Amino acid sequence: MTVVAHLSPTQRRRRGRIETGIRFAAPFLDLLLLAGDRLSRAVDREDPEPLAVRRLSPDLQRALAHGRRD
Repeated sequence: MTVVAHLSPTQRRRRGRIETGIRFAAPFLDLLLLAGDRLSRAVDREDPEPLAVRRLSPDLQRALAHGRRD
């Protein structure tokens, strides 16, 4: 069982104001994210070339398999 301290009236008012501000700002932030997503898709229409695959050295493979870093 977790014991939590009770909030003072000042803390409850402050929390309420912050939560109200977040509720008010959420739709605008969602629109900002949507616009940024659309803009990034419009700007970067070309398919990037796939990255070249690099092989790890056997020593590094062993170190990673055992959770070590040398």
